[in-house]
Amino acid sequence: MAAADGLELYRQALGADKRLQGDESRRILCEYHEDWVALHGDAAELVSAKHRDPSADAYRTLNQLAHEGGLAHLFLRWRALQEKPTCRLATSGGLASGDAQDFEAATRAMREVRISGQEVIIADEHRSSVEKFHSAIHANSGKYLPKDWVEGSEGEVPVEDQRQQVARFISMLNVQSELTRRADIGFAAPTKCAKPVVDHLGFDVPYEAVWNAVYGLFFTRMKAAGPRRDAVISPVLAFANGSETPTSADRERELASRIVTMQDIDLAVMIAVANPSAYGSLASPIRLSRAAVKMRKGSCSDNSIERGEQLRRDYQRYWRSRLNGDPTALAEREKLRRLLLRVSDRSDTPALRSKSHWGADFWIALQDALDEIPAEKIPAGMDPDLLLGGITDLTNECLIWFSDVFDVAAEINKLREGNQGSAA
Repeated sequence: MAAADGLELYRQALGADKRLQGDESRRILCEYHEDWVALHGDAAELVSAKHRDPSADAYRTLNQLAHEGGLAHLFLRWRALQEKPTCRLATSGGLASGDAQDFEAATRAMREVRISGQEVIIADEHRSSVEKFHSAIHANSGKYLPKDWVEGSEGEVPVEDQRQQVARFISMLNVQSELTRRADIGFAAPTKCAKPVVDHLGFDVPYEAVWNAVYGLFFTRMKAAGPRRDAVISPVLAFANGSETPTSADRERELASRIVTMQDIDLAVMIAVANPSAYGSLASPIRLSRAAVKMRKGSCSDNSIERGEQLRRDYQRYWRSRLNGDPTALAEREKLRRLLLRVSDRSDTPALRSKSHWGADFWIALQDALDEIPAEKIPAGMDPDLLLGGITDLTNECLIWFSDVFDVAAEINKLREGNQGSAA
């Protein structure tokens, strides 16, 4: 997701001539104040990124958002930075109805007030969200709670003033709660994140090559930055008489290994454009599950097949967890299977089958239909992605087809011979 942010900043930075300006200052600082910080001149946005597995429920309480979503830590960093940066939670978790969605609504309303230049106050309709988040910060900050927030401390900030600080933070916060999950981002990112850049530049290269090059750059900065090189070295003469206070430029040089500039991204993009084959994904043997073979026969893309296989594993993992000790799970699973088969039946129309290869269109139609199912009709903790995993699981049982019926076992044997030939 940091690489996605970097590509979007890069696209914004390209001028009318599709080149970076000499004074371009957009950049991303990785793994320092937060998971990353998007910077443009004096403006900064702190980003807390939290992946949430499909088996985990959506965020339901403000305590969950403060602790598991990292918002308590984000608030403390924002306060320590004199309330100047904007903030963002980027997560795949989703927000349940109730307190979590009310809080997100409060962020949008208070942000509009701030942007309009008005004073941020605690409106009656959002007071409950402010008070509950204020309590969640106290409950989840431990020893890092601001000293002037501690009851009985010297210079203690009154509770109502603390809540006003919370309201100002909420007005600076953006919650992205339904981002692509980790299992899918590798398949979705080339089209979703790299395509706008490639199209803007007018290059005829695979989007995947540009994504892989930029992703590799961010992987290096985020995973290999390590500690500062001078962290264990004695600060020789650092504080001698006549020494100067480090400037912001000095501090940025110290963090160079953690910073991705637009110039870095520009270089990565241009290298990928010049050598696209070097940044393509390595070919892998054809998947031989019944679901994969049937989807391939229906002309589904490799990306769709890989995603379907991953979601099928997630779906199976969900039910293994539920069936272990939950007496209602078996009946609920069978009810869901009937629902998924009905969705498949209704999506499989004569108009769809009028094409010689209709599997890819069927895959899209199924996703659209699953997105329309009300949350109350599916098991707790499920979402449209997991439902799609259920479709793939039923496909693997030969209950759903993406083409006319054929001999799956014979097709698997033929493909297995092809895989062995490729390996040799």
